Amino acid sequence: MFCGMDLGSRAVKIVLHDGQKVREEKIVETARFYKTCGKHSNAGFAVDFGALLTETPTSVTVTGYGRNSLTIVDAEIISELKAHMLGAVWQTGLTDFTLLDLGGQDSKVIRVRGGRMDDFLLNDKCAASTGRYLENMAAVLGISLDELSKHYEEPVELSATCAIFGESELIGKIVEGIPVSRLAAGVNYSIFRRIKPMLLSLASETTVFTGGVALGPAIAHWLQKEINTRVVVPAQPQLNGAIGCAIHAWEKSGGH
Repeated sequence: MFCGMDLGSRAVKIVLHDGQKVREEKIVETARFYKTCGKHSNAGFAVDFGALLTETPTSVTVTGYGRNSLTIVDAEIISELKAHMLGAVWQTGLTDFTLLDLGGQDSKVIRVRGGRMDDFLLNDKCAASTGRYLENMAAVLGISLDELSKHYEEPVELSATCAIFGESELIGKIVEGIPVSRLAAGVNYSIFRRIKPMLLSLASETTVFTGGVALGPAIAHWLQKEINTRVVVPAQPQLNGAIGCAIHAWEKSGGH
């Protein structure tokens, strides 16, 4: 049984995979995971899989934001780009597409050809093109991230290019009495506008969209409208990186 773990900045995603399907899945808030789901030692962090899963994994593969800052005992580490590419190929069955993953701390665009990574662009310098930015803006609006991701009609223009100034600008728009639906649409369009050049540079007829933001229709709406691409959201977009880790281990064991 292959365990894949995506150590995200906001949540740790864990899947147990048998090479054919996901047998178990778990999403744990990051701070709680490190406090309650294992023990720290000189060798690293020993995960208590017995408390998380009903079956014990035979191998553990790790990716994500935390992979370079914490060692998971007896785990193999792979890059986020590889993990997300493998997860997208397995989840969709596609071999030629562009992958957009909006993570908590970065945004990734990967062009896949023949089931392999052909090229990629990564934005990990600007918080205003990440899921964390959307969480902060949702908090300013007093709505959930799920509610925020539903709005795309009549977006108000938000011109600030910095996440901090963006919050101040949004508060100013609230003071003006602009409806929350238009403000939320404006937030979503502002993040799309920042990743649009990356998408155009590595465009494909099909875009696979992953990450928690993919659960809502807003970004997908503009992908279809302004990139002119078919958008495919996998069944488990939040677990894509963890699934890719498990698929890597399965393939390494000789599975095809």
